[in-house]
Amino acid sequence: MLTPSLEDYLEEIYRFSLSLDTVRVTDISKRLKVALPSVTKALYKLRDESYINYERYGEIQLTNKGKEFGCYLVTRNQLLQEFLSLIGSKCSFAAEAEAMEHYLSTATIDAIKTLVEFMRSNPSCLNAYNTFINIKKIE
Repeated sequence: MLTPSLEDYLEEIYRFSLSLDTVRVTDISKRLKVALPSVTKALYKLRDESYINYERYGEIQLTNKGKEFGCYLVTRNQLLQEFLSLIGSKCSFAAEAEAMEHYLSTATIDAIKTLVEFMRSNPSCLNAYNTFINIKKIE
């Protein structure tokens, strides 16, 4: 099981891998706003857990395990942002999802996913909810 910090590293490596041929330590450092030695230390931990292949000064490559879990992490973040939008939260969806994602159980994530899918499939329920929260704002 990865720490929240290592999940953040893996999530960003996965995001970079979707658009770049080569993921570099400096890319991760800039995105996460952390020092290069911190990135290197995290990379060794991810390597030791078989999420990536990495040697000092070398390319960072996701293993199949890393790709699978990285995809889950990105999907979880997108789901939480969609959930926050759906419930009409007045916050930075990205920041709030980041705060939530590491501390919710898989069961809770699955329940949120089910709710989001239900609301997508039942626009009349979503409209009723939106009407309800608009009335609550007036009260």
